[in-house]
Amino acid sequence: MIRVLIALLSGTLFGAGLAFSGMADPQRVRGFLDLFGPWDPTLAFVMVGALVPMIVAWRLRPKLTKPLAAEAFDIPGARKIDSKLALGAVLFGAGWGIAGLCPGPALAALALQTLPAAVFVLAMFAGMAVHRVAFR
Repeated sequence: MIRVLIALLSGTLFGAGLAFSGMADPQRVRGFLDLFGPWDPTLAFVMVGALVPMIVAWRLRPKLTKPLAAEAFDIPGARKIDSKLALGAVLFGAGWGIAGLCPGPALAALALQTLPAAVFVLAMFAGMAVHRVAFR
């Protein structure tokens, strides 16, 4: 039960942060990515703000024997940068630049801009399904 409450609290905090910062608005993201137009630095501040708790978390992690709500830390073992990772990063970046959304803000945008966000989310799930079938 505590894991569900932590997940609910974390998701609510994340969604509220996206809404408060304006990152669920595709125009704001496109404004950041448009280096030759009217550039909007807001996303840069959000990214820097996200670094602070992550730096704290990575400093604390070695001192903890296990997370607060799990039996063990789930840290990926793979460190290799291969063609699948690079292609995925390129596709993610291209999709983010075209749509102005990535998965987290897209889910939050479902409450704000239902139809455009729903189209993106459906396409995102379709891409996930294609990946699952193609790389089985």
